[in-house]
Amino acid sequence: MTEVTGTARLRVRYAETDQMGVVYHGNYFVWFEIGRVEWLRQLGWSYRQLEADGIRLPVIEAACQYRLPARYDDELEIHTRGRLASALRVAFTYELRRVGDQQLLATARTVHVPLNPAGRPCRLPAALREKLS
Repeated sequence: MTEVTGTARLRVRYAETDQMGVVYHGNYFVWFEIGRVEWLRQLGWSYRQLEADGIRLPVIEAACQYRLPARYDDELEIHTRGRLASALRVAFTYELRRVGDQQLLATARTVHVPLNPAGRPCRLPAALREKLS
């Protein structure tokens, strides 16, 4: 199975940090969501389009390894890779790097299951599956 990679950039906002200027750990998952959204856009899709097609992508698994702290005003790159993990699962891996020195700050993985409007597992649209296989 092929992995498709996307890249998104952001700058750490003051509100995302603690009193020491270090990013609160929960904010990383917000950034990983930004990575997923941009990954879809770079494929020519959007979450809005998936939802219009009646598909939701809830997270069923999430893990992050924090290596170095991100700090206030750092410019960051999120490298996101998505692939079909099975007929009914999509797996994403993430690398968070500081722009400039390219230091690896965190790695993560999330797994999602497409659900139809009734909340039952379903397949992704064929055109999107083709881009992931």
